Parts: sequence; structure tokens; C-alpha cells
Amino acid sequence: MNLSHWEYNTWFKDIDYTVVGSGIVGLSCALELRDKYPSANIIILERGVLPQGASTKNAGFACFGSISEILDDLNHHSPEEVLALVQKRYEGIELLRSTLGDKVLKYQQLGGHELFLDKDDELFEQCREELDRVNKLLFPVFNKQAFELYPNTFGFQKVKSNFISNPLEGQIDTGSMMAALLAKVQASGIKIFNAMEVLSYEEDDNGISLFTKNLEFRTEKLLIATNGFAGNWVDVDLAPARAQVLITKPIPGLQIRGTFHLDKGFYYFRNVEDRLLFGGGRNLNFKGEETQELGITEQIQTELEHLLHEVILPGTSFEIERRWSGIMGVGLRKRPILKRLSERIACGVRLGGMGIAIGNSVGRDLARLA
Repeated sequence: MNLSHWEYNTWFKDIDYTVVGSGIVGLSCALELRDKYPSANIIILERGVLPQGASTKNAGFACFGSISEILDDLNHHSPEEVLALVQKRYEGIELLRSTLGDKVLKYQQLGGHELFLDKDDELFEQCREELDRVNKLLFPVFNKQAFELYPNTFGFQKVKSNFISNPLEGQIDTGSMMAALLAKVQASGIKIFNAMEVLSYEEDDNGISLFTKNLEFRTEKLLIATNGFAGNWVDVDLAPARAQVLITKPIPGLQIRGTFHLDKGFYYFRNVEDRLLFGGGRNLNFKGEETQELGITEQIQTELEHLLHEVILPGTSFEIERRWSGIMGVGLRKRPILKRLSERIACGVRLGGMGIAIGNSVGRDLARLA
């Protein structure tokens, strides 16, 4: 694509900062850059018509980690590291709420619950026995007991009669969040170019040449905020992880309220007003779901429907309205990767499925590396 004199001068001349990815991290990064450098020329490149990874496709959980996830993290991280992870998530959600406001986010603190299937006796007993230890560890974050036993009042079948719940967890409207962030970015004079896929870049002493499917241009600094897609350009411990989701049509009289995890967090569901959103099943085919390709599979969708019928909505008539998927970024460690790759290039990636909780703060911290 050959740019005209007007196109080049108006949109691609003297670019100070280029952010790759218009998800929650990229938009938050751009806003922080605008705050730090009011007169800078900042642009965002997005490969999709909408944000392509997970920011507009996630389930909208404002959560900090279920009890079984915390215990699993303690098997691979020190208590101090786990405390720092949860602290980061808690502070990240508070930052998001203060940045956009609960009304815009449609934030509801309805609590988060972990369910245990009848067959998971050992896991349930382990989690129940460790409640005091985990609550003591996390007390500095919440200043109260985070986890408690909660009775199964929603009519779920084939699960233990008690959940382990965190009443401080909530849910948001993902679309409203992203629309508000996009509006703030555009109002600040930052340009967003959609359907602009970055193929490669070359750094020299004077700046960076960016090569996209459409055109080539120069930028002073480059911030990579593409999460599960970052492996295309960044050599770090990161793999893409596809998450499949479905949502029902409205269900008259739906009583389920809150966010829920099942089977060590590999399944998750929530109410969206009077609909039921349900996602997960990556554990059925880890290798197959380690992909950058959006799409759904019969194996996982069939299991989601089976669990809806047998466990979550037994005896309730429902219809599936929509199915979709998003791409997360995961790795051996839970901590996000915030790294300066050179004097001009930095990345903020590997959010580990916690984009709602930490995306805003990771974006802010990425801008501070620029």
C-alpha cells in the first residue's frame, strides 16, 4: 500500500509511541502514555475489526482466584509470591473500578463460588482443611476472611452440598468496559487502526521500522500488548490458550446469581441478567487448545452442554443463543511478563486468564517502561 502525501502526514508521520493490541492492556497503556506525555503522537494497531484476543470475549469475572487455584499456586510459588499475585489482582480490579466507575462497568459484587463435583472428595476435603491457612495468608489483602463455606442454594446437582466462596468477588459487563476504554482513548487524541496486523519490526539507532500487512512506517517506541499472540515477536515463556464459551437465551425465573468455578477452575459460569454464560473445557484437549486460531470444537461444546444439563441447570429447559472463543496467554509462572526488550521496545503480556483483574494495571506498568 503506497500512502499519499496526505495520508502519511496526517496519520503516520513522527509517531512517538506505537502500541500493538487494542485490548485492555493496550488501551490502558496508551492512556497512561497520554497522561505522561500530553503532546506525544500515540497510535494503536489492532489486527482485528474488534480486539482480537480475549478482552471483548472473556466472561467478565472480577475475581482473585478460587481456593483450589490458590492451593495449586502454593505448590509452585512461595507464599509471598502467591500473596503478591492476589494483591495485584485485588488492586487491579480496584484500579479498573476507579478508572471507569461501577456504573459504566455494570459491576455487581455477587460473590464468587467454587463448586466441587461429588467425585472430588479428596480435593474438597483438602480445600476445606486449608481454609484457615489460606485466609490467614491473604488477610493482608482483604482485611477479612476471604473464603467461607456456603450452602448449595441454587439447585446444582452432582456437587457437594457446600461451596467455598469469596463474597468479595464480582462481575462486570465486558463490552461496556471495552467501549468505555475505547471512548477514553479516542477522546484523548490517540488514533486506533483496526485490521492492521503487524508482521515484523526492525530496530536501528534512529527508531523502529514497523511492517504490517498494509503498510510500513517508522516509530520511536514500540509497546507490545498482544497477550496470547505475543509469541509471534517475543521470545518468552508464553503460550496461547483458547477458551471456549457459550451463552443461553433468557431463562425465565433463573435464580443463579454470581460467578462460579468448577473442576479446579477449568469450567466457569455466571448469570448475565437472566442468561447463563458457561465456558471452559480446555483441560479436555490442552494441546489442541494451545492455538492462536479462534473457533469452537464439538468435543468441548458437547461437554459444556452436558454439564449444563446434568449439573448446573438440571430439569431446566434452555436454548443456546451464541458460542465463541477467545485467546489467553499462559505460561509456567502466573506473574505477567512486563519486560523492556531494548531501549525502545517493551512488552506486557501473559495475563494467565486474569485480564479483567490485572489488565488495567499491566497496561499502566507497561507504559512506565517506555
